[in-house]
Amino acid sequence: MKAFKTITDVLNRILLVFSLTVLAMMVIIIIYQVFARQILQAAPAWTEEISRLLFVWVSFLGVAYGFKEKLHIAVGLVVNALPDKVQDIFDYFAKILIIGFGVILIYYGWQFTILTGNSTMPATGLPSSALYVIIPVSGFFVVLNGIDLLLKKGLHQELEDVSEG
Repeated sequence: MKAFKTITDVLNRILLVFSLTVLAMMVIIIIYQVFARQILQAAPAWTEEISRLLFVWVSFLGVAYGFKEKLHIAVGLVVNALPDKVQDIFDYFAKILIIGFGVILIYYGWQFTILTGNSTMPATGLPSSALYVIIPVSGFFVVLNGIDLLLKKGLHQELEDVSEG
């Protein structure tokens, strides 16, 4: 159990650092694209394609990391009105659905990655699968963090009443 937690923490740290690096690269490329378009009057075609690819990557990685940090929104009005035992059943069921979602991302994401492997992106010449390979990768992290959630109570961060003052 402790080894799983350690491995999960290390992998999530790598996920976070990689996501932040991808986000920084995307911002730099977009700034360069705007500079080239406005100042140099000619933006390279690859900037739009690469920034779109990086946006897709950071979005999928953000979904996976969101499960780790319990950041996804939920409407608990009905569930919170139920008895604690029933709330625990709904909580467990939701965590199983998260793991199932991750498995679907892995399976169908990999199928789609293979399907698009023979085509290329027009501006960069990269295989189109470079855009879609992040789907099974994020699915792996969704499954990993879903299993980690199974070992914890609750699915979302608890909001505290904070008065402005």
